[in-house]
Amino acid sequence: MNVLVLNCGSSSVKFQLIETDLERIAQNSDRRLARGAIERVGGEAIVTWQAEGHAKQRSTATLRDTRAAVELIIRWACSESSGIAEVKSVADVQAVGHRVVHGGERFKQSALITDEVLHGIEDCIELAPLHNPANVKGILAAREVFGPGLPQVAVFDTAFHQTLPDYAYLYALPYQLYRRHRVRRYGFHGTSHRYVAYRYRQLRELPRDGTNVISLHLGNGCSIAAIRSGDSLDTSMGLTPLEGLVMGTRSGDIDPAIIDFVAVKEGLTEREVETLLNKQSGLLGISGLTNDMRELLDEAHESDDRRARLAIEIFCYRARKYIGSYLAAMNGADAVIFTGGIGENSAEVRTRICDGLQWIGLELDAARNAAHSGGQEGKISHDDSRLAAYVIPTDEELLIARDTVRCVQGAPQRF
Repeated sequence: MNVLVLNCGSSSVKFQLIETDLERIAQNSDRRLARGAIERVGGEAIVTWQAEGHAKQRSTATLRDTRAAVELIIRWACSESSGIAEVKSVADVQAVGHRVVHGGERFKQSALITDEVLHGIEDCIELAPLHNPANVKGILAAREVFGPGLPQVAVFDTAFHQTLPDYAYLYALPYQLYRRHRVRRYGFHGTSHRYVAYRYRQLRELPRDGTNVISLHLGNGCSIAAIRSGDSLDTSMGLTPLEGLVMGTRSGDIDPAIIDFVAVKEGLTEREVETLLNKQSGLLGISGLTNDMRELLDEAHESDDRRARLAIEIFCYRARKYIGSYLAAMNGADAVIFTGGIGENSAEVRTRICDGLQWIGLELDAARNAAHSGGQEGKISHDDSRLAAYVIPTDEELLIARDTVRCVQGAPQRF
């Protein structure tokens, strides 16, 4: 089955074309036929795509909306110039899988998209006003391009965390706010946390209920999850992706009273303070330089920039503090897993986060840690380390494709 995976933003469409089925999933032999991204949809868009075994292609195109972007992807995939032998016409795409950011409490697993499911996604727009509308546009665009008969599946960032117990997802606010407005912790990056927990137990040959790990998704957006017996027990992001770890431009945890204090002192509206916390804080806000961890590490080494060093230290300290709290919440864990752009590629950040966890028995192997970057998967702690550490590159698109197959064929999703 050829599955088109779409991740639609307000002005972008990222895609992958993956050949997979239940047999390939069992054998871990899925094939990535192509991948690409279209940026600046709504004007003169920048298009990047690459078929398996071929060079990357770049071009521009005038694209009015998401539908035009999806049509362009399909025209390219079906053309001889793409080099995709498995796709010669629209009929060679058998299903579409969509990343959907928010599924609220309604969607506890991936779902075959019907009109009812689409309405449910729309009902969650108030919880994710920047993301769900774009996801809905992607679903409608694919329906128009492929016709209503082609199966489409929604894979929700929040679904994996629907196993959180009430004492972990409720805030200490008046309970009626939860009953009236469903104000609670939802968590995000669920597809990533779910995938790396799955890969960990494949590497260790463990059953699902024997998976007790703490996973750190560290990129421009960052979150950490406590996974006990294969289920999410707690996670750092909350009602929105703003809570938790320090991120590229997001503050993570702060004293809520800061919002009103800053608004009064700086003469800002509530919306302007929210923008400050989401777009001008985190690594960028502390350093005053950049939200890119690679650039901050270079600046700290080459120029000994104090604020660059401070941004890195706050980032790592917050992550280390969360690991400690989750070890307590889980009554211990077997491993810490690093994933995401920073987690997969920065040996120095991994070292800084783990430094101070020797008391719990986490001992990194310096050589192994240094060797793991650029998509390499494996153990980075000493063999006799009581708490192990792993680097496992995430693959959310692959999980979306696999869930799409499972939903279309009625196979179980709990794995």
